[in-house]
Amino acid sequence: MNPVESRLSVEWLGRVAYSEGLEVQAKAVEGRQNSVSGDRLLLLEHPPVITLGRNTREANLLVSREILAARGIGLHEVSRGGDVTYHAPGQLVGYLIVDLAARGELDVHHFLRRMESALIEALERLGLRGRSVVGRTGVFMAEEREGEGLAQRKIASIGIGLQRWVTYHGFALNVTLDLSGFDGIVPCGLKDVEMTSVGRELGCGPLGLDERVRQEIARTFGRAFA
Repeated sequence: MNPVESRLSVEWLGRVAYSEGLEVQAKAVEGRQNSVSGDRLLLLEHPPVITLGRNTREANLLVSREILAARGIGLHEVSRGGDVTYHAPGQLVGYLIVDLAARGELDVHHFLRRMESALIEALERLGLRGRSVVGRTGVFMAEEREGEGLAQRKIASIGIGLQRWVTYHGFALNVTLDLSGFDGIVPCGLKDVEMTSVGRELGCGPLGLDERVRQEIARTFGRAFA
């Protein structure tokens, strides 16, 4: 690999409208395909918006498009994998632009597992125990409750797209957002899963938490994809 191919640039973009985020990704993918830029992790957050992945079932959208518009919540059909999800301020979104062919990694499932591992490591550094669940992409909390086994509380969702072996889209980690925004959907099409957040699990307020989470994610993804 040359230096452009072997490093991961981590960039914080702040709050970005969803449509603008799609344009940023398209330019980043084109730049990676043409070897103009290297692998990149774009960290940002979006105003309230619901996105429908390639595998979305209409029944998993629980309110009408008219009601969403009245509430000021955007709606986009996108080319990532997965079902329906929700984005809002206080959720850390990571768009991972990686050339799998240049890395010699043509196993997309392995790539997804590496993303999960990087998220789990970041949560561990924050004092939380996350875990992956076989057959379910994303990260869940690993708290055991007496008589209940492993609680199915989801803290991070993952969905990617692929163009000529360059990945785009990525993950959404709930940090301090208002979780009631998920009430209008069946998150990721999983009816038996409750959405949670870093703030909720730590039992602390949002003061400084969003920045700390960004720092930990930058560290763990920088190591996992360097």
